[in-house]
Amino acid sequence: MDESPHSIVEEFKVAYSHRVYFTEGVFAPGNSLLASTIKACTSAETPRVFLVADAAFMAANPEISSQITQFFEHCRGEIQYLGSLELPGGEQLKNHSEYLEQLYRVIEQNKLCRHSYIIALGGGALLDLVGYAASTAHRGIRHLRLPTTSLSQGDGGCGVKNGINYFGKKNFLGTFTPPAAVINDVNFLKSLPEARLIDGFIEAIKVALIKDCSFFDYIEENAVAIIQRDFGIIRKVLEASARHHVLHIARNGDPFELTSSRPLDFGHWSAHKLEVLTDYALSHGESVAIGIALDSIYSHRKGYLSEAKLQRILKLIQSFGFRIYDERLSELTEDGQYVILRGLEEFREHMGGKLTIPLLRDIGDQFEVNDMDGELLIESIESLRSWETTLQT
Repeated sequence: MDESPHSIVEEFKVAYSHRVYFTEGVFAPGNSLLASTIKACTSAETPRVFLVADAAFMAANPEISSQITQFFEHCRGEIQYLGSLELPGGEQLKNHSEYLEQLYRVIEQNKLCRHSYIIALGGGALLDLVGYAASTAHRGIRHLRLPTTSLSQGDGGCGVKNGINYFGKKNFLGTFTPPAAVINDVNFLKSLPEARLIDGFIEAIKVALIKDCSFFDYIEENAVAIIQRDFGIIRKVLEASARHHVLHIARNGDPFELTSSRPLDFGHWSAHKLEVLTDYALSHGESVAIGIALDSIYSHRKGYLSEAKLQRILKLIQSFGFRIYDERLSELTEDGQYVILRGLEEFREHMGGKLTIPLLRDIGDQFEVNDMDGELLIESIESLRSWETTLQT
């Protein structure tokens, strides 16, 4: 008998279509986008659909509940609507396993299968949780995202990642499972309070900083209009931000992040740690604003980024009402170490492989480094105190 080693090695590829749509009045009787998308993405003759909604969004938009009912009543015979569940929004949703278990029970009780749909109507945390439940139940139930925040419409909701927090670490459990589609309805943003509406524009600033200087100029020129809730401008900025994110995912050759390169995570190594340190009292957008400020001033101190460009970046961030410093940045351990610096190792661990941090040479020009100077980071952190005070005057 031949005892030499044998192997079977075959390569196969799975094609994905990443669909992100912008519309208005997604549940309006004359808007066929949602129904046609559901029908197009499954072979089921009458697909079964269950909807999970952000309770705060539903309370702020009481008319939505009847619009949803009427919409699916209009689609009766083509789509089997099974009902809805409301969950609290916000990052704390991802910290408690009972919400995930509740979703699994809904999936089992409604006999949802791999040809069924779970629609997530809410902000980024709810989209993450529902996407994780959908992608792990039955090894993958189709999920469709209807983001209701500027942050999720221009950034997080347009990605292919799902996750929940565990062991006190953000997105410790997660999957790479593209949604069947993302449908952004700009009307959903109109009930947002100012702080939550503005939150999403830090990710637009981020993608402009790493990819597109002309987009940065446009945001800079239209900052006042955005703050004054000009929804024509808001839609343009969010569409451009979403387009940059989707094109990066689809065309950079690493949609499921198998390498260590993460240009879209500019400013995020410290942002993720800040969210945990503040027990999510700082929103993701607020944390990313501080993270971008920190890595921008570090880029300047390393000699990569000019002072004039640094000032433009920090002034734009502050013009939206974001802080660029939080006292948790300077929090120390018992032995005098900066707690925030632990975020570097946690970021490396989360990515896998070697530490890879995006920095800036210029607005619209990023590059990556594999180590960070701890002493220079501390100097950068402490400089942000005075920068924040100076730029506010």
